[in-house]
Amino acid sequence: MANVAVIGSQWGDEGKGKIVDWLSSRADVVVRFQGGHNAGHTLVIDGVTYKLHLLPSGIVRKSKLSIIGNGVVIDPWALMDEIKNVEAQGVVVNPEKLMIAENAPLILPVHPALDIAMEKARGNAAIGTTGRGIGPAYEDKIARRAIRVCDLEYPDLLKEKIEKMLFHHNALLKGLGADEMSVAEIYEPLMEVRDDILKFKGVVWKVLDKARKDGKRILFEGAQGMMLDVDHGTYPFVTSSNMAAAQAATGSGMGPDAVNFVLGITKAYTTRVGEGPFPTELTDEIGQHLGEKGHEFGTTTGRKRRCGWFDAAIVRQTVTVGGITGIALTKIDVLDGMKELKICVGYMINGKEFDYLPASQAEQAMAEPIYETMEGWSESTYGAKSWADLPANAVKYVKHIEELIGAPVTLLSTSPERDDTILMQDPFQG
Repeated sequence: MANVAVIGSQWGDEGKGKIVDWLSSRADVVVRFQGGHNAGHTLVIDGVTYKLHLLPSGIVRKSKLSIIGNGVVIDPWALMDEIKNVEAQGVVVNPEKLMIAENAPLILPVHPALDIAMEKARGNAAIGTTGRGIGPAYEDKIARRAIRVCDLEYPDLLKEKIEKMLFHHNALLKGLGADEMSVAEIYEPLMEVRDDILKFKGVVWKVLDKARKDGKRILFEGAQGMMLDVDHGTYPFVTSSNMAAAQAATGSGMGPDAVNFVLGITKAYTTRVGEGPFPTELTDEIGQHLGEKGHEFGTTTGRKRRCGWFDAAIVRQTVTVGGITGIALTKIDVLDGMKELKICVGYMINGKEFDYLPASQAEQAMAEPIYETMEGWSESTYGAKSWADLPANAVKYVKHIEELIGAPVTLLSTSPERDDTILMQDPFQG
């Protein structure tokens, strides 16, 4: 059996929640491997809606082990609130069902304070951060200042590490005109939540190694999308982590051969939340229609998503860089009733044609889409469960996307309901 990694192929919000839930019902272990509580998945199971941010999607399944890997930055208070919320919905969360990597870094109160102060200082050049402290927490990890889950076991060392960390951060807060923080403002709240977090602590790399040797199916769950990847996205309007398939291994403590199939979740049109380039964005009535029909509001932030035509050039790029084996195409039903559809196949930048989006911020801002036009369909695709249920033009649209991006559509989602999915290839079969 293959182990599967799920990543977004656009700017996030591609509908990963439903697909990950669909896959988690077939997996034994579900691992979250990057990001923080700045991303979210919405699951609808038997009419009940679950909104998850840090918890892996497998948590709503009785017999699954859910793991938060070392590649995730964890806000302990946000995590405990999320656990309480799902428990109130009848989900059991205990150490037999949830494990947190002992070497995962923590988001502390100073991190959102820095995030907000820095975004405010950027003024008109703001990057659109959620203000949840994700970036500053990753900065601390790289700068070797981070407080990690395992540090909670040793209060004296913990206090010493907080002091060293604040020596750096308070200088920055002062320079930004924000309030400085005391050691007590971080240490005391941490000690209150310490036991709640430590009971889930585990040696994740060993547990995953055993699961793999025992032939268990492992699902690696990514957040956001490849165009927000800190290396390969529309920098600097990106998140602070990597979400390519290689990060599934690094962010969980496994070797690069641990991932056998990479499923790229891909929306049948394109959306983006926050600032940054978006070549196919539609600010007209068509963009408004896509947003309204697709209910395009962020799970975590509630922010309205920008909407536009499908960008095949970007997805072709992320298929290559992200190591994507096949895609799950979502929300095709949102396109029902549109007379004409456009697909971006490249860009014009300074009079030169590109079949990819260059890394330069200046060139990305100048990119004008090159479109192909296809005939739409009037029939409904909503709830379709087989190719035979789809209008001919919808099938043509899907097949042309496959040709343009260089990857097969292995799953096609036709509604938010979990079972409204057309399966061409089971990712767990490789």
